[in-house]
Amino acid sequence: MTTYAITGAFGYTGKYIAKKLLTQGHTVITLTGNPNRANPFGDQIQVQPFNFDDLNALAASLTGVEVFINTYWVRFDHGDKTFTKAVQNTKKLINAAKKAGVRRFIHVSISNPAVDSPLPYFSGKATLEQYLQDSGLSYAILRPTVIFGKEDILINNIAYLLRKFPFFAIPGDGKYRLQPIFVEEMADLAIQASQMDENFFWDAVGPETFSFQELVNLLRFTVGSRSILVNLPPGLALFLSRIIGFFVNDVILTSDEVKGLKTDLLISAHPPRGDKKLSEWLQENREIIGVQYASEIARHYE
Repeated sequence: MTTYAITGAFGYTGKYIAKKLLTQGHTVITLTGNPNRANPFGDQIQVQPFNFDDLNALAASLTGVEVFINTYWVRFDHGDKTFTKAVQNTKKLINAAKKAGVRRFIHVSISNPAVDSPLPYFSGKATLEQYLQDSGLSYAILRPTVIFGKEDILINNIAYLLRKFPFFAIPGDGKYRLQPIFVEEMADLAIQASQMDENFFWDAVGPETFSFQELVNLLRFTVGSRSILVNLPPGLALFLSRIIGFFVNDVILTSDEVKGLKTDLLISAHPPRGDKKLSEWLQENREIIGVQYASEIARHYE
């Protein structure tokens, strides 16, 4: 059996990866910025803090680790958790893994990264892909778009707004596309990649492609919403999302996310690696999707 280190095993994607690895009999440790967060695994997982200020301590926490699976990132700048800091910290994780003698590094990136992108989410991910390639570590880079599942924030919160409000604002024409992948299949891809030796990139996408308008309509039908869909100028839709965000103490949507959607960055030109259809999953979970609001700030920034 193999000893794995995972960032964020108490979060979303990392939790599914950890659960599958434990089922397979592997040893798992997690690095987390919130070591006091509720631990769904009990003593099955060893918990280590992010020692970003001490490379030796960070490397020591990886002693005996053979595979590192990295899901660490931020969705937007908030307080001292910024894209710039996330890039710096991820480089430290790669350096620590190399110093500790980790055999293989699996990195969760994003679809269509580009160093020259004006969007720091995509340019930061591209910078880290290059850094990992230059590190000398054996690596695999996974590029998902939207990852859906019970703990998903984006799709859940669209459904929540459709349940709670008489109107739903769609930025622009809504024709920009998404290609979601199921979280359990994303976890499977990470584990599969960890057990291989060659260096490669995989686009991690599911079998269905939706325009944003189609996705919202599907969610509206699934949850039985009577909310009226209104196409608004992106700036106005963003302004309204900020008003709602004030009341739920969260960031619902950012201007960069709108730009990323409108430029079709959340789709792939490659064949899908996932089989689970979002449309089928929504029907299976229609009673729970969007019933409660999922806060990005509460989950990742506090």
